[in-house]
Amino acid sequence: MTRSPGDSSVSDSSVRDTGTATERATTDDIMAVLRGVIDPELGSSIVELGMVPAASLGDDGTARVTIALTTMGCPLRAQIKKDVVGRVEQLPGVDKVKIDWTELDQAEKAEVMAIARKRVAENPPDNEVSPSTRVVMIASGKGGVGKSSVTVNLAAAIASQGFTVGVLDADIWGYSVPRMLGIEGRLEGAPTNGSESEGIDTATGQSAKIVPNQRKIGKGRLKVVSMGFLVDQEESALMWRGLILNRAVQHFLQDVRWGDMDYLLIDMPPGTGDVQMGLAKMLPRAEVVIVTTPALAAQKVAARAASMSRKSYLRIAGVIENMSAFVTPDGERYEIFGKGGGEDLASELGVPLLGSIPIDGAVALGGDIGEPTVLGEGPAASEIRRIADLMVTEITPPVDMGSCTVRLMEAPVSISLSS
Repeated sequence: MTRSPGDSSVSDSSVRDTGTATERATTDDIMAVLRGVIDPELGSSIVELGMVPAASLGDDGTARVTIALTTMGCPLRAQIKKDVVGRVEQLPGVDKVKIDWTELDQAEKAEVMAIARKRVAENPPDNEVSPSTRVVMIASGKGGVGKSSVTVNLAAAIASQGFTVGVLDADIWGYSVPRMLGIEGRLEGAPTNGSESEGIDTATGQSAKIVPNQRKIGKGRLKVVSMGFLVDQEESALMWRGLILNRAVQHFLQDVRWGDMDYLLIDMPPGTGDVQMGLAKMLPRAEVVIVTTPALAAQKVAARAASMSRKSYLRIAGVIENMSAFVTPDGERYEIFGKGGGEDLASELGVPLLGSIPIDGAVALGGDIGEPTVLGEGPAASEIRRIADLMVTEITPPVDMGSCTVRLMEAPVSISLSS
């Protein structure tokens, strides 16, 4: 390994005996084989990520490749070096491979991350959520804004219109959806056609799936999955780190037999951590509704959640202002937490303000007894129903697959044979 005088870059060399070459590789040839080198952390080609600013083959048979890392202390550098050398040294005319290591500047790092996120959005992992399901993430920048209450009440309001609505409680640490919806019982596995002891369905060759707990709401139905259905006691604390949390949510998407759904509403954990990034990767077609309160502090923190969503190529469908004001029976309004935070955030993001839900004691009571307030009457119930109607008719309408290519290909074809 050598370091050029006056330069922070580092060089690695690898030599092999190729004998006399009858032809010589070009720069394009080198870049072409390097497209097969995948950054182990970002999951994309180092060429597509812009991490190979230069490559050449000298007259002495030395192929020189410059690799720009996100950090010079990258622990995966040895793996990248092995892959680069292994591919380039196979090219004709290459006797030695020399790698010049350098580091991306801040602007280049931002561009690399943007490309990586886009690649993830274009190639999501497989999951059990149907393409015909409209996925809506209910997110907030901080806790305490009533995001879970908004999620369960919107789900109940949409289901009451005759839709099948999935509810995924992705707030693994702070699960509360089971109580708010009045649903009890542990999650169970779907029956298999094979050995249940092995968990394999011999008809499909796939592992048995978990079945969501369900509740009928009016003409519709809720399908609910939460960590609350897997713990022994509601008070149990889960002391899990971020990667384990993300893995749990991944199981909820890949190992649950969700079946046909019109909507999947996801109660997101507050903030911008591992779970949020993992869900954005697994469900790139999802749309996001941001919940905030009128307070300026909540508005500013919520803007960060919106920023992360957009960096992950998710569409922000709108903003809901919760706990907007307390309205007395005679119509007087008391703006306890301030005024205008939701409208200001929506304007800042360039998205619609879907509604402002007033402070209503019936919301807390409904959550405690497992009867969403939207199923009754009151100022909050009326506003939530209006927001749900707006989502179903304009903002996030059910996915119409009737004209999609996949449906056209599945449709029966009539062939007329006539002379």
